[in-house]
Amino acid sequence: MTLVPISATSSPQTIPLILSCGAQRSLEGGLQGSRAPLEPSFEARSRGHLRMRAWVGGGVQRFALLAMLPLTLAACQPSQEEPGPPPVRPVLTTRAEPTERVIFGPFAGTVEPRYQSQLGFQIGGRVVARDVTVGDVVKKDQRLAALDPIVSRFDLTRAEAELADARAQSENAAATEARTRRLMDGGNVTQAQLDAAVARRDTAQARLAQAGASLQKARDQIGYTELHADFDGVVTQRLAEIGQVVSPGQGIVTLARPETREAVVDIPETLVGAMPQDGVFTVSLQSAPEITARGRVREVAPFADTGTRTRRIRMTLENPGPAFRLGATITVSLVRPTPRRFLLPATALLEADGRRSVWIVSDAGEGRQQVTRRDVTLSAEPDGGPRIAVGGGVQPGERVVVAGIHSLSDGQPVRLPDEPR
Repeated sequence: MTLVPISATSSPQTIPLILSCGAQRSLEGGLQGSRAPLEPSFEARSRGHLRMRAWVGGGVQRFALLAMLPLTLAACQPSQEEPGPPPVRPVLTTRAEPTERVIFGPFAGTVEPRYQSQLGFQIGGRVVARDVTVGDVVKKDQRLAALDPIVSRFDLTRAEAELADARAQSENAAATEARTRRLMDGGNVTQAQLDAAVARRDTAQARLAQAGASLQKARDQIGYTELHADFDGVVTQRLAEIGQVVSPGQGIVTLARPETREAVVDIPETLVGAMPQDGVFTVSLQSAPEITARGRVREVAPFADTGTRTRRIRMTLENPGPAFRLGATITVSLVRPTPRRFLLPATALLEADGRRSVWIVSDAGEGRQQVTRRDVTLSAEPDGGPRIAVGGGVQPGERVVVAGIHSLSDGQPVRLPDEPR
């Protein structure tokens, strides 16, 4: 900045002074160096009194400027303001609720039979009848489905004709062998002719036996055109429709034994390790949760499903009621008592300075809230899951901060999301 020169006729009220804080120090030093005795040199006294007045007037203005410098420099000093109160920070909290039991589950599943068979025809053909559907209760030897019997009847007719032909050939060969043997006794035929007659007789008898077996097979295949139940049971699956051409052994229906029923559930592979093998599970119907039964683990699938990454668990139902029908939807869970603890989100735990603590929201009076850091003890070491089990340090009903725990300080005022601003 610049300093406007001071003329001899200027008054202190009309001196424009524009200074920066840095330039004021230079100005102060310059003025101090230019301080000279106010007495003028009287070597020209003859020039009179006017020059003396001008010199004395300039000295007064310099003195006024020096008197204003301390005030200007004081204004450039930084002000020391008192720190304000900490800001009110909004926080997310959860209410601590104690629990004295641990629940494994619940998992959804179905009631399935332990023993079931997939039934099919022993011969191929076209399905012309299907007498049952899913859910039907059938008795032993009851017909389930049927094939078109026309082709099998043709096979039976041909087998009967072949048997008649083989029987006639056998009788003729036997008669020829008898005549040849009488002629051999009279010396009218050779031994070779007799041997040939005996061979023809044996061949005809073998063909007769073969034709008889073919006839029996054709008669059996007539019976194979109908599918019958091997035992009393319930149809749980239908695999073929009328008009469909099926091959031998292809499944037509699935028949289950209803005596022994099981609860089948799919449990994530990450939870199978925590499942107690000897635990007694509670199985309830989803349609009627008040109807329950007990189940014990019978089988755990050795491999997880490639698509869902779950393992199939089969549980034997102990004395299930009639409401636990095959195919019913169920819920499986296991409840075990545990010491009292608080299940909190893992984000609520603050591990710093060798301490494990949480932030508790407390009342600061006048409707204000503040946070207090409180040390806690864990019932189990954190396993990287979404929750932690706090055994001590928290009281029922207290609000625990679950987000932004690293940006809080002890006693800092906070605001809950449901409070007005």
